[in-house]
Amino acid sequence: QVQLVESGGGLVKTGDSLRLSCAASGRTFSNYAMGWFRQGPGKGREFVAAVASSTSSTYYKDSVKGRFTISRDNAKNTVYLQMNSLKPEDTAIYFCAADRWGFGSATTGAYEYWGQGTQVTVSS
Repeated sequence: QVQLVESGGGLVKTGDSLRLSCAASGRTFSNYAMGWFRQGPGKGREFVAAVASSTSSTYYKDSVKGRFTISRDNAKNTVYLQMNSLKPEDTAIYFCAADRWGFGSATTGAYEYWGQGTQVTVSS
């Protein structure tokens, strides 16, 4: 069982930055691929970024490439999402998710564990 707790969301202006954190319980964090997904108002949950378990390879949604960076600190059982140059269309609830032995899938169904989410609002 893995429990995930996100933090770091907030209200910012266009062009600002935020860093989201996701703290995971358990001693086998390094065995899990970690993903960030988001769900905007009236929209479905969509992939944002992921980092693989073994290789730490990273993957991104096209619209966030060059602006967002996912990273993991296995010693702290934490995954981060650094978000720069934020835009109003980035407004959403951001969720982190864990996939044991995963490679960093963009599919929600690949992930076994989910956090409760943190709200990010970007004003124009």
